[in-house]
Amino acid sequence: KESEMSEQNNQNTQESQTPHKRRVRYKGKYPKKFEEKYKELQPEKYKDTIAHVIQKGNTPAGMHISIMVNEILDFLKIQPGETGFDATLGYGGHTKAMLECLKGEGHIYATDVDPEESAKTRKRLADQGFGEDILSIRLQNFCTIDEIAKEVGGFDFILADLGVSSMQIDNPKRGFSFKVDGPLDLRLNQEKGISAAERLDNISEEELAGMLYENSDEPYCEELAKAITNEIRRGNRIDTTTKLRNVIEKTLDFLPNNKEKKDIIKKTCQRTFQALRIDVNNEFEVLYEFMEKLPGALKPGGRVAILTFHSGEDKLVKKALKAGYKEGIYSEYARDASVSTRMRAERKSKIYEDALGREGGIMKKKWMRALVLYTIHTFIHFLCLINYVAI
Repeated sequence: KESEMSEQNNQNTQESQTPHKRRVRYKGKYPKKFEEKYKELQPEKYKDTIAHVIQKGNTPAGMHISIMVNEILDFLKIQPGETGFDATLGYGGHTKAMLECLKGEGHIYATDVDPEESAKTRKRLADQGFGEDILSIRLQNFCTIDEIAKEVGGFDFILADLGVSSMQIDNPKRGFSFKVDGPLDLRLNQEKGISAAERLDNISEEELAGMLYENSDEPYCEELAKAITNEIRRGNRIDTTTKLRNVIEKTLDFLPNNKEKKDIIKKTCQRTFQALRIDVNNEFEVLYEFMEKLPGALKPGGRVAILTFHSGEDKLVKKALKAGYKEGIYSEYARDASVSTRMRAERKSKIYEDALGREGGIMKKKWMRALVLYTIHTFIHFLCLINYVAI
């Protein structure tokens, strides 16, 4: 008994000596570190803080403000009772706006590969009244659109927002930003695949240069590829965002010391991180597969809106339309980007498997008003809207 009491006293003494860990508080009026912004990370509790941040023109930490919501809704013209597909659920801003257009009638199927953020969005939308009766969320890539379309009978409207969400970029643990230190990860789903750091471990100089050029049009691709691979060969693993940024800055040290140098380094960092993110997430392969499956997933009269954020995505989307034109799927396609280009498109007779899984059927549909819009935004390069209306 004396032994047991002695052990208990020792345990109580150790607990009393353990300092109490206080919640991280704001440092100053406007904290910069992600983990210090506890008010912004709890938008339901601190609504005044969220409103203040948004009023200043900023996006609160852990949130994402969807762009061009009204323009997309005006374009898709969603009606109650229709079935829709949101390729990238994200924070759910576009999804919520489309759900409201259904007025309780119809259904939206949404996909996302980020298990952490999609779980938060599922709960957020459910708390706002959008449960499983009107919204189905699948933890899978949007290139599986054909599987879902076959299951539900096709879609009346489709939205594909190809950008990365702000809450992913803000979180240092995700490794999407060169502005803060964190693990060089860049995966949308950290439970699958390899991180950007692991990708760099064994990549050749030639392959890395090609990746930087193909994925982000990087003008210093050869210099960067040589510097990065040499650093790794010397035994200095590049496994954090800061380490990669430092290599980039050192590589571009030959540039003249003028006011343009800082901006060039910043843009080079952006392009390098973009190229790695596209690679580790197979973004171009996924988009290519999605564009191939898109016509078969649409119901007659279906509408599609695609938001692209860089030239690589834009080229791929236009190339898919051009290929469809050459194969006789489309009689016309958008050759040039413009603020508003209206064209006629005709879906010719073609044997294919449609969204219902009917093979060998000859379907003749006349499609009108293929609308393509490219709009420049602060962080957005292009907005591509493709609308098919069958008559």
